[in-house]
Amino acid sequence: MTTTRTQPEPPAAAVAADAHWSEKMRRLRERSLAETTFVICDDVDVRTRYQRAKRAHEMAQDYVKDHPDDTDAPTEAAKAATEYDEAKTAYDQVAIPLRFRALPRPALEALYRQHKPSETEADDGKEWADTFPPALIAAASVDGMTEGEARELLAAWSLSEANAMFNAAMGVQSTTRADLGKG
Repeated sequence: MTTTRTQPEPPAAAVAADAHWSEKMRRLRERSLAETTFVICDDVDVRTRYQRAKRAHEMAQDYVKDHPDDTDAPTEAAKAATEYDEAKTAYDQVAIPLRFRALPRPALEALYRQHKPSETEADDGKEWADTFPPALIAAASVDGMTEGEARELLAAWSLSEANAMFNAAMGVQSTTRADLGKG
């Protein structure tokens, strides 16, 4: 999904200040919305092996860069790379990735309106109705998870895992890919 809209003529002042304004606007309109992947891996041994191999690989690569005179370092880095590749392959075979995409602002605002907390829920400090988490997960799901499926998983999983899935869907809504630089 992109943020493409009808294209009005750029303001003359903007074009005068930046001859490439039209190109910038084209690129801004064609940007895709942010995405994130939430990965579930129930095999603790596979996950631990993968995490350790990843760390070892990164450390070995850094060591090679920082110690160019160590003639054994490249061999050790190659071993770490092989172990990392094998561990990642095993991890990818058992892991379950769920992808979530940021919603256009009007769609997210509509979800908030549709799932306002009741007076009782608001008095309890809730920001939205209990129906909001599965609705957001379904709306943000790139994989096509339905609201009913999201509700089922949220009810069946532990509180921690259910919150983690919701946080992945909610977190991508506030992902920013912009830097505020000094002009």
